[in-house]
Amino acid sequence: MNKIKVISAIAAITIATGAANLTVSYGDSSNQSKQMSVTGSNIDANEKEFSPVGAKYVNPSSTRLIQSGEKIGNLFNLNAEQPYVLQRLTKNTYWVQVQYYGTTFYVGSKGVMVFDPLEYRSEQVLKAIRQVTKLPITTIVYSHAHADHINGTSEFLKALEAEGQKKPRIVASKATAEKLAYVDSKIPRPTELVAWPKGKFKFENQVLELHGFDRAAHTDDHAAWLMKGEKVLHAPDLLNPDQPSFWNFAGSENFVYLEQNYKDVLKLDWKWLNGGHGNVGEKKDINFHLAFIADLKKAVSDAMVALPYGNYVDSSKGAHTAYLAEWMDAVSVKATDTLRPKYGKLYGFEHSTPANAKMVAFKMYSYQ
Repeated sequence: MNKIKVISAIAAITIATGAANLTVSYGDSSNQSKQMSVTGSNIDANEKEFSPVGAKYVNPSSTRLIQSGEKIGNLFNLNAEQPYVLQRLTKNTYWVQVQYYGTTFYVGSKGVMVFDPLEYRSEQVLKAIRQVTKLPITTIVYSHAHADHINGTSEFLKALEAEGQKKPRIVASKATAEKLAYVDSKIPRPTELVAWPKGKFKFENQVLELHGFDRAAHTDDHAAWLMKGEKVLHAPDLLNPDQPSFWNFAGSENFVYLEQNYKDVLKLDWKWLNGGHGNVGEKKDINFHLAFIADLKKAVSDAMVALPYGNYVDSSKGAHTAYLAEWMDAVSVKATDTLRPKYGKLYGFEHSTPANAKMVAFKMYSYQ
């Protein structure tokens, strides 16, 4: 395994890779099933990567447009070793990732629109923009109210002021503005609101559509922002493209609505997805996640039958609160073991699947 120098204070995930074949099944947008044989694609001679969607791994480029079926190779190491990872999606739209957090910016004829000045990472986001253009940043968009995605705004504004720029407008949904007020957030408040759950605004000649989830899994103001002309969707924490779902399904507050959120997004007209983490996304990534969740639900259901709750009722524990917790732990371990032969070589599987299995188990326990 390569040793990686991590440049952030965020804990690194240890990943072992090796040569193998992986077969995964996922549904396309017509709900048909496909089989793909995925082999370890290598970005260099020493690094093997496994894609659940059969991606071809390429080096990131701020000039070359990424093509359908391609992903950025060696992304874990690049995030650890470089200030940022920058990829051009369209003529005007760019995907940037800094220490495993991603955002999107659009270069117009007069200025730049950027989503989500990332917490502790806004300086690198600005450097990535400045690699492409010296135009002023005139619009900031908040995707949702979680601080890890937008709490770099104050530092970002200070950096723009140091460049001699005027303050940009800050756009957010009405739901996000209300959430920031409810939690008494220290983050700069939006100056322009978009109607919730459906609304739109314009940046130069681009129309941006807000598609708020009627019942959101991640958090109550979670939404997908569609750059209609670019066919780029910005939806941080929806999912991690090219990876199994991150811990607690990307930090979702519940699992109940997640599959419907995915299906709602599939109905929109887009080509590229920035999920805030993971790789550059396409619709096939959402189809993979739906298939993975279907397998996870089956594994959890089987584990709940194989490990009856009554086996964990033990008065010697001295508190009944131990029973459910220990049962959920056991179910999540068994479900993870069940999925390992099929999915175990994928990025982060061992670290994320037990927590995701617990969320699924609690949903099944709560709603019958």
